[in-house]
Amino acid sequence: MKQPPFYQKAIMPEWLSQRALLTPDRLALVCGQTRVCFAELECLARLTAKRLFDLGVRAGQRVALLSGNSLEFVLAVHALPKLGGILVPLNTRLAEQELAWQLADAGASLLLHDEPNADRALLLARKNTQVRAVSIKELPLPLGPAKAAERSAIRLSRVHSILYTSGTTGTPKGAMLTYGNHFFSATGSALNLGVMKEDCWLTSLPLYHVGGLSILLRSVIYGIPAIVHNGFDPEAINRAIDEDGVSMLSVVAVMLTRILDARGHRPFPGSLRCVLVGGGPVPLSLLEDAERLGAPVVQTYGLTEAASQVATLSKEDAPRKQGSAGKPLFPTEVSIVDTCGRVLGPEQAGEILVRSPVVMAGYFGRPKETAEVLRGGWLHTGDVGSLDEEGYLYVSDRRCDLIVSGGENIYPAEVEAALLSHPYVLEAGVIGVPDARWGQAVAAFLLLREGKKIDEGHVKAFLKERLAGYKVPAHVRFVDSLPRNASGKLLRHRLREAWL
Repeated sequence: MKQPPFYQKAIMPEWLSQRALLTPDRLALVCGQTRVCFAELECLARLTAKRLFDLGVRAGQRVALLSGNSLEFVLAVHALPKLGGILVPLNTRLAEQELAWQLADAGASLLLHDEPNADRALLLARKNTQVRAVSIKELPLPLGPAKAAERSAIRLSRVHSILYTSGTTGTPKGAMLTYGNHFFSATGSALNLGVMKEDCWLTSLPLYHVGGLSILLRSVIYGIPAIVHNGFDPEAINRAIDEDGVSMLSVVAVMLTRILDARGHRPFPGSLRCVLVGGGPVPLSLLEDAERLGAPVVQTYGLTEAASQVATLSKEDAPRKQGSAGKPLFPTEVSIVDTCGRVLGPEQAGEILVRSPVVMAGYFGRPKETAEVLRGGWLHTGDVGSLDEEGYLYVSDRRCDLIVSGGENIYPAEVEAALLSHPYVLEAGVIGVPDARWGQAVAAFLLLREGKKIDEGHVKAFLKERLAGYKVPAHVRFVDSLPRNASGKLLRHRLREAWL
């Protein structure tokens, strides 16, 4: 997408240094037992930047991060902009083969890791001699007198981070998110939800996901504290809401269910003013349970390529707009088109298109795929939905056959490709099926080669070596044939019908 000249030239102060100047003593971060104000966070980020400079990080260099949520993760996020480095956060749940591919594709020369991922990181570095693995625990310790080339300003058109997201072909692609993308995403959310001096935003979402990363950046831009949990613990989240003044919370529906279950009959305090729920529509029964306890649920639709939120449904509109993702955030536009690109009217389902300064710069190293998805100045999401007469968005299918399990996006083509790598598997079809705990679970239909036999346990063990655990099918069925159309295309809707 070609950016307008003013956008390409726009410069602003580096966010954390500016925030430390404006509100130095205000609480910035709570992570485990660590509590720091913005001045302290800025000091730690500068130390981290000096250490990264000593390690050879320069402007434009991609730095991969394989870590759970931690103070060091946060410091790396805030230190890289001071050097012009580009953040490449990696999903810790991916298999080694998947991580190796993303490292090579991004061209990262440095892999920062935490202790739980140390062995994998060192193994990845041994297999890729272009990559150096360094523990993030070492980052706040600058070596020698080397002076980091700390930047006092950032250009909105420059790439801030590369986040990998699977395409419908199953091939991961690195979405290049600029400083402008993140800034306008933060601005749109603020204009919609508001920002109050007493706000405090909690996330237990992984910081390598755009939903978690965006909260770190919004915290600095807004001047409010971020509470970061390392992993999802409903009891810990309830304690933080009750004792730490949490006013905003980001979760997916299955997480909200567990938070409500753990809370019992205790109502939420009035200080909690927004529970942002993504990852698909929230069931009416869950909305009703949340309402009884005073949890102000706000439903949202977003995607990595749009730096998180695209549309959000307010708490007030939820009862009369059940199933809607709400209206587009300012200054985002949403359009619905048919397969020929014609704009559709209200209540007509088609592909969801997004035009906004939050839309990514493109896929890293993939000009062809970028040109295809950013046609005519619009992001072609591949998602199917409709707008009603009032402009509320309804999402009917996440990227056609996308499976959303516990907030994780799983593409059937990727799982099918792994299944087809087994010498006994002739054909494979993968769908999402209803699951009481995770919303959806992965189900695989396999046609084996003549005379070959394997069981469900073998299939799962085979895939666990090649895919992240959450992508491994919970259900495996062996069939005599798979439904296809005249051109040989797999008809997944027929598989869903067969499952029911």
